[in-house]
Amino acid sequence: QVQLVESGGGLVQSGGSLRLSCAASGRIVRINDMGWYRQAPGKQRESVATITRDGITNYTDSVKGRFTISRDNAKSTVYLQLNSLKPEDTAVYYCNAVVTYDTGLGFRRDFGSWGQGTRVTVSS
Repeated sequence: QVQLVESGGGLVQSGGSLRLSCAASGRIVRINDMGWYRQAPGKQRESVATITRDGITNYTDSVKGRFTISRDNAKSTVYLQLNSLKPEDTAVYYCNAVVTYDTGLGFRRDFGSWGQGTRVTVSS
């Protein structure tokens, strides 16, 4: 299995910035696509941004121009820079990735296990 640990959340005022980090660990052979997701109170989890191993990015419309996803393959880490934050960005942010890992009996390609997430609260 692969574990993912998010960090960097906090309380900020509207218009502020945060940088989230997510580190993957485990018997990783290769990390493919990585992404950030968020779940606001009373809502379903949604995809925020994704990045391929080669750095091709995709964003949900509501964050385009404000958020930037990046990754460091050597550190098995993905980042999310959040700028111009709005109260509607308030949510718990999670990361995940498509990972090839060593099960001990062979390689398997799957999503990692969801972490605890990191809470982002934007006050108006």
